[in-house]
Amino acid sequence: MNIDITKPVMVTGATGYVAGRLVERLLNEGLTVHAAVRTPNNPDKLKYLNAIAEKSKGTIKYFKADLLNDGSYLEAMKDCEVVYHTASPFSLDIKDAQKELIDPALKGTRNVLEAANKVPSVKRVVVTSSCAAIYGDSIDVLKMPNKELSEEVWNTTSSLTHQPYSYSKTLAEREAWKIAEAQTQWKLVTINPSFVLGPGINPFGTSETFTIMKQMSDGTMKMGAPDMEIGVIDVRDLAEAHFRAGYKPEANGRNIISGTDSSFLEIAGILKKEFPKYPFPKNTIPKFLIWLIAPAIGMTRSMVSKNVGYAWSANNSKSKKELGMTYRPLKETVVDFFKQLEEAGVIKKK
Repeated sequence: MNIDITKPVMVTGATGYVAGRLVERLLNEGLTVHAAVRTPNNPDKLKYLNAIAEKSKGTIKYFKADLLNDGSYLEAMKDCEVVYHTASPFSLDIKDAQKELIDPALKGTRNVLEAANKVPSVKRVVVTSSCAAIYGDSIDVLKMPNKELSEEVWNTTSSLTHQPYSYSKTLAEREAWKIAEAQTQWKLVTINPSFVLGPGINPFGTSETFTIMKQMSDGTMKMGAPDMEIGVIDVRDLAEAHFRAGYKPEANGRNIISGTDSSFLEIAGILKKEFPKYPFPKNTIPKFLIWLIAPAIGMTRSMVSKNVGYAWSANNSKSKKELGMTYRPLKETVVDFFKQLEEAGVIKKK
């Protein structure tokens, strides 16, 4: 199925961390981007998008839309052949998982994809899912083929009370595939990124990513980092993966987008060499100690038991073969990100 590069393209959650770099990539291609946002009349919320639009050869148009309002994406989607659904909350500090995570993720996905069914121009929908829809805890990876994440595996261990963020991503992606398989008008491609790092278009982002970078440098982790392995993807590479998923004819199915298997301690070590004046963690904290203090640092003891001390690995070969992806080195990602946060004053310079 060939996509017309001259037709407008819609992006949900356009002011978000991942969406910002995607919008930039689309604008630099010369496309007209229909940015679906909650407050299109708020210049402060849109200033970073406007700044990149001014420097690009593309055009940005804003449309009011809300994940929980049925039909609110119809106007923004009009005449678009490609739809990117990136909007979904990422926060670990939540009080009501159903209201703050599950409802926006599940109802939002349903809302966007049901709108795609009503807009005849739509040919492809790209949904930003997550590696969290593949696994719930690092201990799960031990039971997977070759002890690594792959596109064939689904998260079956998360729930409303345990890893609710991962549960929300799993429910939303399953719903996306269910809606996609019930129609023949458009093709669904999902992007499943690991932990997203790197400089966004807005250095004052509210994603959990920014919180962790601050905690690493402000002394919160000076006693040590949790012995947790993660996958890392640069937000700029993730934007490129989204672009290719929308416009490469062969793009299909689920796609793990992860550049490097790493750990919090490795990231801290890279930053310590480049920015030696900050109190980055130099070692890992014993698991039993994290288990004891878990409630005080916003973690459950179950989360500690099933994630600390386990190896983590993801197979990104499909993204390389079918999307033609190449990935930045981890050092470039974390150093560029830290420099951006430091220059913006998000992290106090030392």
